[in-house]
Amino acid sequence: MSIAGVDPGGGAGIAADIKTFAAFGVHGTCVVTSVTAQNTKGVLGSFDLPVKFIEDQFNAVINDIKVDCVKTGMLSSPDIVRAVAGMVEKQKLPLVIDPVMAAEAGGELLRDEAVRILIEELLPLAEVVTPNVFEAERLSGMGIKDIDGARKAARKIHDLGAKAVIVTGGHLEGTDVLYDGDFTLIEGKLVKGGTHGSGCTHSAAITAELAMGTHLIEAARRAKEFVGQAILASIKIGGGAAPVNQAGRMLADSERYHVLTSVKEAVELIEKNKVFSGLVPEVGCNIAMGIQGASSIKDVAAVSGRIVRLKGSPRAVGCVEFGASSHIARIVLTAMQYDGSTRAAMNIRYSEDTLSVCRRLGMKIASFSRKDEPEDVSTMEWGVAEAIKNAGCLPDVVYDKGDVGKEAMIRLLGRDAVEVAGMALQIIAFQ
Repeated sequence: MSIAGVDPGGGAGIAADIKTFAAFGVHGTCVVTSVTAQNTKGVLGSFDLPVKFIEDQFNAVINDIKVDCVKTGMLSSPDIVRAVAGMVEKQKLPLVIDPVMAAEAGGELLRDEAVRILIEELLPLAEVVTPNVFEAERLSGMGIKDIDGARKAARKIHDLGAKAVIVTGGHLEGTDVLYDGDFTLIEGKLVKGGTHGSGCTHSAAITAELAMGTHLIEAARRAKEFVGQAILASIKIGGGAAPVNQAGRMLADSERYHVLTSVKEAVELIEKNKVFSGLVPEVGCNIAMGIQGASSIKDVAAVSGRIVRLKGSPRAVGCVEFGASSHIARIVLTAMQYDGSTRAAMNIRYSEDTLSVCRRLGMKIASFSRKDEPEDVSTMEWGVAEAIKNAGCLPDVVYDKGDVGKEAMIRLLGRDAVEVAGMALQIIAFQ
């Protein structure tokens, strides 16, 4: 259950909590405490619901639905804080407190007079409280400039009654400080992207994990990873702070599955065509595809071995997996720097006849010479970049005529692995 305010922009508050619960596979319920008028630029105003109606919402849910864990967000007034403390204590519910004091985009959400009530009546009920640096300073009365300062503040807040404290590390180079009688650093790194709703999302992720029985330290680690992915997947929807995207992890997993499926399907097409053996180089060939926005070899899937000629037929040696081939992956990554939609590549045997067919098929062709290759560079990164520079555009085909000890090679580039495999089969059909 989320007991919090409403952000009509959908980036924070109950909207962020419900989306996070859903992403973790748990059903979310909610009790609205306040309705705000805010957008990505800040809070323009707020309206607190009557305490009696807040209690009515809570009782309506509790009397029908089993709640495994509850989190609080925006509790703007002393009366609301006091009422929520009473409801949670009466039902003996495990409690996660996100001590929301200000919106990410700007605007106060917790009145000064409510802070004392939160400290005295709500904090002692908490399984864990998740303040950011500024919230931790306000709760502890201590300044925080580094990890050591966060440790001291966490201990002070713990002494106020919370069973555990997590000072989140958005202002501490990405490292969260967890204190439950012992200190645990939940390490991470700062990532680029929108952070509106990141605090709500973090505490909601912990709430979902605790509801499923996860130990707090592991829940904190999973929540941190989840928020990082949500920040990376954020989309700027307005003129201010972009909201985090709670579907980021699911979208990333879906994208990786799609890439694996495409490469596997491409391999099946190749293996079914016996004539393809004529395009397999002496060193074998491979086919690869990167996820959207791929930035490293780990983001590119390929055959872990090679595609070789076996008894006159093409056969893949190994399975399709990410990070399987740095050679073909570098071709993909270089091509993506020029056009992010060109995410797949394949190497095939060089011949003038094959190049002639490529020309007849209307494919754009470019080349590079290994003899011009500078020292201490990756051949594939330099070669593909050089071919693109020579062509003045991103070609469909990049070839080189080899060098001493280096087999001549043709590389096919396309939007996905199935398209690239189709290009190779089209070449075969015309030979």
